[in-house]
Amino acid sequence: MIIKQALFAGSSQRTDQKPKTRHPEFAFIGRSNVGKSSLINRLCNQKGLAHTSATPGKTQLVNHFLINDAWYLVDLPGYGYARMGKKGREKLQDIISDYILHSEDLVLLFVLLDARHDLQAIDRDFITELGNEGVPFALTYTKCDKLGPNALKAQVARNEEVLRENWEELPPTFCTSAETGQGREEILNYIETILKQL
Repeated sequence: MIIKQALFAGSSQRTDQKPKTRHPEFAFIGRSNVGKSSLINRLCNQKGLAHTSATPGKTQLVNHFLINDAWYLVDLPGYGYARMGKKGREKLQDIISDYILHSEDLVLLFVLLDARHDLQAIDRDFITELGNEGVPFALTYTKCDKLGPNALKAQVARNEEVLRENWEELPPTFCTSAETGQGREEILNYIETILKQL
């Protein structure tokens, strides 16, 4: 898939505030500071499309980007650590849950994981919840350029071993790098394949 146009289409806190024009939605989520905005910018080849920050918890709204006038790429707030109080974290959790559970246009959720680290309990809990709710998702490793090929393979295998304790069948998995563009074509081609099936 070639992205010819990526336009910011609006921010929301509730699904009833989403852009009125409906299109299939492919959303991106991960722990705070996993490199989500950088990956989104790389996918769209637009540096400043999604705002990147060194401070975790920067994205606090659901941001819709209209791609090729045909589908939305949705940037969700990060789950887990954010530099804010308990009330603020609970509010973010409500925003995330409302979107994931109630957006009728959500086709697939890309769950981002830092390739350099083992799966954390918060990741496992989040993935388990998606399974319980029947939300389709794909695992997407970020910062894969920071590891050699063998180390990356070993890390993914370790995480898959943990997931197999609860999952008979593992979701699709992508290895990406916002720096090098690794995984970009694979993700876009996967989205294109799904769009053709809809």
